[in-house]
Amino acid sequence: MRITADTNVLVRAVTEDHEHQSRVAQTALKKAELVAIPIPALCELVWVLSQGYKIPPAEIAEAIRRLINGANAVVNRPAAEAGLTVLDAGGDFADGVIAYEGSWLGADTFVSFDKKAVKLMEAQGGASRLLA
Repeated sequence: MRITADTNVLVRAVTEDHEHQSRVAQTALKKAELVAIPIPALCELVWVLSQGYKIPPAEIAEAIRRLINGANAVVNRPAAEAGLTVLDAGGDFADGVIAYEGSWLGADTFVSFDKKAVKLMEAQGGASRLLA
């Protein structure tokens, strides 16, 4: 079976917080011929793990790396890596993904009201602008 993993499946597999559902999620991910991991699911996963479970960013980054490096995992790797780069630098995974996808779509400048996000994008060599 070739599956698309919803965020709740990823959360259960990573957190192991629900005995039955966690086991079922892990089994589904292991047994699938292909596991498609959509970028929005990764963005939601980061938010749930950080806000709901209060998991530190380094542990979240490691969990994402384990998921996307699975032998059967398929993901937009450049977008995921862009998110991980920003997460590793102390920022928001989704901001990295947004900046990457914006560039991919033809934009040349990341704009935000978020000072930290703009500073991190600039530190990575991307054109960024803080809107006031």
